[in-house]
Amino acid sequence: MTIQEAIELFKKHQKSTVKKSTIKSYGKFMEKFQGRFLGQEVVSVTADDIGDFLEECTNSLSRSTRHLRYAQMKAFFNYVIEASDLNIKNPCNAGLLFKTFKNVYHSPRKILDKETVDEIIFNSRNGRDRLILELQARCGLRIGEVLNLRVSDVSGRKLLIQEPKSGRDAEVAFMPEHIAARLVEYVTAQQLSPENRVFPLCYTAVRNLVTKLGKKLNVKISPHDLRRHSATYASGNGVPLEIISKVILRHQDLKTTQVYLGKISDTEAIRWMDILHGK
Repeated sequence: MTIQEAIELFKKHQKSTVKKSTIKSYGKFMEKFQGRFLGQEVVSVTADDIGDFLEECTNSLSRSTRHLRYAQMKAFFNYVIEASDLNIKNPCNAGLLFKTFKNVYHSPRKILDKETVDEIIFNSRNGRDRLILELQARCGLRIGEVLNLRVSDVSGRKLLIQEPKSGRDAEVAFMPEHIAARLVEYVTAQQLSPENRVFPLCYTAVRNLVTKLGKKLNVKISPHDLRRHSATYASGNGVPLEIISKVILRHQDLKTTQVYLGKISDTEAIRWMDILHGK
């Protein structure tokens, strides 16, 4: 089997098993791989060949992206070897490749408590900034989703998320009544048309806003920490994991949501035992 034939087989498999965003992530990378090994047999590709190719493609990229490309290459060979019953080992399993392209796992960020998040929001200078922060901290939106919202996406207490990260055509997010009301007031006051973006800002501007508000409280914070807070706050108030995952965060997998929730403290565990069974 040639590399070109293997790639076609892998693409056919992906179309029925993975999200559009995953297929897109593989796209140009696999094109480069095909171009590099065009006409070569799968069984002839060595660990050194893979190492040289990955270095050429990723030497200027971040550690996490280098690891991602290595993982994608490994997944490709795993599937092709199994699907075609090839009597070879995956060249990506070489110890040197694993060490070279391994990921660096950072310690989890500190979970923000409600009082800190409330103070950050209340310290924001104007109604626009406060709405942006609350749509993340109260409604669980990603910052990109907030900034891509158009007036036509707002319908009562629902927000239509166009081109979401999940790869779906669209998703729906929900708002508390008071936030929905203030959002409508803001849109009306700004005299925005249906096709207008509600918040015509760039990510850098919002990141700087959040960072400055955090510094006032001696807290290191990014926009994504506000989304994470929406999950931990809901969890601490007894909201079922399925609701947090499918409604608030709109994750495809519960395991992803569990990462967001972080480690449960002893105090929190005891509190829930008392709630469930009495003191």
